[in-house]
Amino acid sequence: MTNTTLMGLMEAHAPKFSKGQRRIADFITHHYDEAAFMTAAKLGDEVGVSESTVVRFATELGFAGYPQFQKALQELIRSKLTIVQRLDVTRARMQDDEVLRQVAHSDINNIRRTMEDLDDGVFYDTVDRIVNARQIYVFGAGSCKHLAGFLTHYLQLLTGKARRVTVASPSQICEQMIDLSPEDVVIGISFPRYSKISVQAMHYAQSKGATVVALTDSALSPIAPYASHLLTAHSDMASVVDSLVAPLSVINALIVAISLRTMEQTRPKLEELERLWNSYEVYQSVDGAESTV
Repeated sequence: MTNTTLMGLMEAHAPKFSKGQRRIADFITHHYDEAAFMTAAKLGDEVGVSESTVVRFATELGFAGYPQFQKALQELIRSKLTIVQRLDVTRARMQDDEVLRQVAHSDINNIRRTMEDLDDGVFYDTVDRIVNARQIYVFGAGSCKHLAGFLTHYLQLLTGKARRVTVASPSQICEQMIDLSPEDVVIGISFPRYSKISVQAMHYAQSKGATVVALTDSALSPIAPYASHLLTAHSDMASVVDSLVAPLSVINALIVAISLRTMEQTRPKLEELERLWNSYEVYQSVDGAESTV
């Protein structure tokens, strides 16, 4: 069952729907942003049917139960909601004095689900490809550009061969990656709402024969088809923005794994950097004395 077929499923099953089920389908079609976060009982009250009718509606479509149907509906809307609709959803889901704990709980759940679903084999093969790459290109648009910058900073520190592809027009992005070869790795980071320019960048990287790594939320992401290595991280919508805590956790794991693989080569450079930082008093310790840490 995939969320891209949800509306198609309702349309295909429409001739068999009872009168109550047709009311459910009609409400979902026109108010999917509200329905996605309603309980079965509340959805039933909204359209004037029983909770059991709502549950049967979900199973009629092939879902194991209402929670699975609701999850598919939430996944469907994540790339459709406008920022104003997200704000309305946030207000409907939580009160001001609940924000801290609800958002933290959602982030914890996203990390847990990410660790359960992430393919270890793909992760460690990605680490190998990055370590052995001739050049590493990292791309992210919108809020993902900050994840791309964080990852590029540490990849450059550890490998000396990383660069962030800056967000520009498609032609300028291609110019920045014009020297791509099959020996290179391109890491694309994209989460809802997906940026079209991210899709174009990944398509170009694939056309050049580079190893394409996609860090995104699912195999249904528009950048996933261009990736030879797919790393998925949950970013379920908790508010007006999508949580990027789990993607950052995956990035942290990549950096640590790469640091361990390259430890002997990078140790002399890192020791020299520590001496330079100390010499130029780059860092400040808590007690006011300069620190090399």
